[in-house]
Amino acid sequence: MESGGGGEGGGGGGEEEPEPAPGPAVPAGLTAEEYAELRATIEEYHRYAVGPGQCSSLLAQRIMAPAAEVWAVVRRFDRPQIYKHFIRSCSIKDGGEVRVGCLREVSVISGLPASTSTERLDVLDDDRRVAGFTIIGGEHRLRNYRSVTTVTEFRGSGGNEIWTVVLESYVVDVPEGNTEDDTRLFADTVVRLNLQKLKSVAEAAAAEAAAAAAEKKGKEEPNPSN
Repeated sequence: MESGGGGEGGGGGGEEEPEPAPGPAVPAGLTAEEYAELRATIEEYHRYAVGPGQCSSLLAQRIMAPAAEVWAVVRRFDRPQIYKHFIRSCSIKDGGEVRVGCLREVSVISGLPASTSTERLDVLDDDRRVAGFTIIGGEHRLRNYRSVTTVTEFRGSGGNEIWTVVLESYVVDVPEGNTEDDTRLFADTVVRLNLQKLKSVAEAAAAEAAAAAAEKKGKEEPNPSN
């Protein structure tokens, strides 16, 4: 497990820091049961000290796949393009390993109001399935962008149905000449599209794994006709 300082991921600061926001609204699409189980996670990882000229948001995505399949994609700080639509390439600076504090250089596809992004890994907790990063440089409009993603598995009452809820939150500066609503709409759209792609990738991987397991089981079981 690797973990970074809690100050980057969320939570409030000292007396001179901005007061934590009352808390993000319940993300659309969550059931009452899911929200009840996720409240502690939201309080710990998805609250920010939102200062003047900043905005924050929290989005959720339900994925019909085990958390392990989802986390295997989310934790790849070195390969965000697996599920992030607008990334053309990514490399870890100085050829280093993926660990808390490392930097990645991201190249964005053409046609967007961005070209490059330098991002620092703030937290990577394999046990609790939490990842977070901060954008610290590059040519783009998301200044002082900090994001945290959590991956939580759920099981149905019978124990047979398994699904995962991914929460992704962020806080970011509002660019000069823009409104909070404009900035939040832009960032929410990007995050939502990425979460939808994550859903597709993880569910396809889970289906492939299930098919492989079924095939292996079929080969191992004795044939009654023999």
